[in-house]
Amino acid sequence: MHNVTFDFSTLHRHGTAFWQFLELRKKVFVDDLGWDIPHNDEVEMDQYDTPLAQYSLVMMDGKVVGGARAMATTASWGSHTYMLRDAWSGKLPHIPAHVMSVEIASSAIWECTRLVISDALTAQADRAQCLELIVDGLVETARAAGASQMICLSSLALMRALRLLGYDVKRLGETYRNGEDGRAYAVLVMPAEYSRSRKRRCQPIPFGARERRVGALA
Repeated sequence: MHNVTFDFSTLHRHGTAFWQFLELRKKVFVDDLGWDIPHNDEVEMDQYDTPLAQYSLVMMDGKVVGGARAMATTASWGSHTYMLRDAWSGKLPHIPAHVMSVEIASSAIWECTRLVISDALTAQADRAQCLELIVDGLVETARAAGASQMICLSSLALMRALRLLGYDVKRLGETYRNGEDGRAYAVLVMPAEYSRSRKRRCQPIPFGARERRVGALA
């Protein structure tokens, strides 16, 4: 397994990886969890897949087996900002506004969304490695843009999994139960710092570094 990171301007360098990511999102969020989100028979793609979004995917044998999306909390594209801020503003019917206790709009804070791991990875060790590669790719991208914190709306199970990998994840605000899949969700926050094993292998790139490597993690 290895990680690739890109935005709309560089997604062509990775063949069909972006399309495969959208297919995996449709499989997980629509087919498995039953979410009422924009999709067709093949892919899921929403209003936050814009030129402002950054992507961190994990490849294995030429196939996407995991990935996630990130953008700054200062993002604005048309009538939308980023997912949690739009929920706070009452624009997203399936996410309660109270999930965010305060409005956040800072270039130092990035939001991560649409994290998925393929069912093709059945071993727990493989799924943990995939999660680590996804998140370290997001951290690398966010740090390169000057971010020092990351937030996401996710299940509490993800918080436990991230802590096992050495990420300093905390819950921010109240939990709520999703009416579509029955799971408990909350906003999570963590410093833009790498996993425990990544820290042992290499020095982190400085915050705001202009030149950043895109491709396999060290």
